[in-house]
Amino acid sequence: MNIEAYQIAEVIQLKKFRSEYTSSPLEANNSELFYKQDTDQYFYLFSYGVVAFAGFSDLEKSNLLKFIRTYAEDEISQDYREDFEILINPGVPIQTTYNAISLPELTDEGLRIVMLNVAQSVALDYYEDLGLGILTDTKRLTDQLERNGSLPISKTNLLKFIGKTLNIKNSIIDNLYIFDAPDSVWENELLGKIDEGLKKTFDLRMRYRDVDYKLKIVQENLTLFTEFLQNRESTRLEWIIIILIMIEVGDLIVRWVL
Repeated sequence: MNIEAYQIAEVIQLKKFRSEYTSSPLEANNSELFYKQDTDQYFYLFSYGVVAFAGFSDLEKSNLLKFIRTYAEDEISQDYREDFEILINPGVPIQTTYNAISLPELTDEGLRIVMLNVAQSVALDYYEDLGLGILTDTKRLTDQLERNGSLPISKTNLLKFIGKTLNIKNSIIDNLYIFDAPDSVWENELLGKIDEGLKKTFDLRMRYRDVDYKLKIVQENLTLFTEFLQNRESTRLEWIIIILIMIEVGDLIVRWVL
């Protein structure tokens, strides 16, 4: 069985989708909906904008994706996707490779764990790019600060940049917390092995730490830019006060002379 996962948007409105979709999910919570469409067709929706499919033809998948996009917010134009394969080998221990996992049997919950990890890998691809983008932008400004001793950017544009960067940073932080494994993983040894093997295959923990590290650097840079902006405004106010005092003193001198 082939698993395909796509990052289609920043957000999917799960509550609205669940209330309007004709079938009931096998699993549901605030961050995910897991559906069994047919005896061998499954799809998985995540609040952070990822959709995963199993057992769908290209046409069926395309039609369902089109429908799901009507519940998406801030759609993503870039192509973020992950393909993974499940092989069934009865009596053989679980084995994972870079693009497949071999299982002794396939259950709905086992399939769910596989689709969950594939979806998380796609989401991390997206967040890694977002993190790298804002880190590159902040580095460009710090390089200018190092060369020129100042930021050649207006107060308005600097505030816009800080706002944009904070929005991206908050979006990443808001969604990374859900990357914990479901409770069933801790209650079932087979599911635990599937989850652990896939986390190693996709290197999820290391990639998560890498995104977190980039965010900490960005946070430090934003603090620097905010302090720089405050200092620049303080200096401007000081000059305004000095100029006003000089005008007042000049006016007193003129009056005294006259």
